[in-house]
Amino acid sequence: MMKHTIILIILASLWTCYDAIDTLKPGDTLNSTSSLVSALGKFTLNFITKPVGNSEMSFLAILRIKTEANKAWIANPHSPVLSSSSPLLTLDFNNTLKITHRNGHPFILSAPNTTSITSVVATLLDSGNFVLQEVSPVNGSTIQILWQIFDYPMDTFLPGMKLGVDHINEHVWSLLSWGSSDNPVLSGPFSLDWDTNAHQLKIKKSGVIFWTCGVFAEGRFEYIKQRYNFSIVSNQNEDYLTYTSLDDPNDPEPEWVLYTRGALYEYGAQVDIIRAQNCDGYNTVGGCVRRDRPSDCVGKLGDDFEIKKGNFTIINSANASRPANWIGTGSEDCKVTCWQNCDCLGFDFPFGNQTTGAGCRFWSVDCAFIEDLSTATHSFVVPNSVTLPPKSPDSPPRGKINATHKGLWIGTSIAALLVNSLSIMRAVVSQNFTSSIIIVP
Repeated sequence: MMKHTIILIILASLWTCYDAIDTLKPGDTLNSTSSLVSALGKFTLNFITKPVGNSEMSFLAILRIKTEANKAWIANPHSPVLSSSSPLLTLDFNNTLKITHRNGHPFILSAPNTTSITSVVATLLDSGNFVLQEVSPVNGSTIQILWQIFDYPMDTFLPGMKLGVDHINEHVWSLLSWGSSDNPVLSGPFSLDWDTNAHQLKIKKSGVIFWTCGVFAEGRFEYIKQRYNFSIVSNQNEDYLTYTSLDDPNDPEPEWVLYTRGALYEYGAQVDIIRAQNCDGYNTVGGCVRRDRPSDCVGKLGDDFEIKKGNFTIINSANASRPANWIGTGSEDCKVTCWQNCDCLGFDFPFGNQTTGAGCRFWSVDCAFIEDLSTATHSFVVPNSVTLPPKSPDSPPRGKINATHKGLWIGTSIAALLVNSLSIMRAVVSQNFTSSIIIVP
């Protein structure tokens, strides 16, 4: 029995040593049960399994070796392979690095023109970089990098990665969020880019700038509280930002992740750098970018929203070119959507909750807002828009008011609006509304 135990321990030790390799040589493969481990044991490269639809799919991923590690890079985010198809990472004798499987064509990571190169290896480094490189056949030192994952970041910015532009190859280094929090197959709407003119980081949603990091001075950016060693390189060949940690042994290894909804998160320290989804298009807090209403809007209605008690009412139902009101698909972009639509007077939340994504109800400029301080309902209203005073219980129906009464009503409305604008401070819209209606000035 003791002999069998010793043999098992020896075999386990040999398997551990095999698993701990950091390099593939031509002819080597990595299957779904093995992994590469960087020299100091900081990162691992292996196949992970995630459900996609009704199938279990395999992705080749790089992660830190720790519990609940972030997936710092995925080789095949848009081309997963069935887990049952026996995926392999292979470096073949033509120096092509690829993922093969039983059910289809291989997924090529790199196929360099290496006819004059005699010694090529693929190595996982302690930085998290995975490089295909020509090495010296004598001492194994690097001669040239043929391909590396740091040139193709996903949603994670590791120390040593670049964000910017390679002018020679016209290659852009940027981050792109996942389409959902647990599925990399679809790309998300948010990107993190380096502005080579302003020398600032910018978060964009579908190409529209939501946030900028501010001016770089005295070793830090204006709107990034966390401290790092930043380096900016700008010349005729390339323009980029990179960073390293401060080498404080008490600090976790930094790892920036751009999440699906726009948050730029420091995964190592478990803190937000910025939540770009809170940048609603008209506040400038913490680097949020102000986006003016479209220049073709008729008139200048104002530059902020007001929260008011009351309800919207339709005053012109004859306009067939647009609906008097309509329901949005989500709550997080209600202010942005209304602000960028010249026909939008304001919005409310008919379902009573603006945080669940149930949707908001927009109201067009064919409506007016009737202020009612006795109601518990709040709306977001564009300032300087038409706000009618509460209707008296004794007043006749709106359709039966004659021309004289209409003139008196309009005059009274204008007077009431002027008085209200002098006596009521404009509310400041924040992200933590408990109930909701909004009007544009």
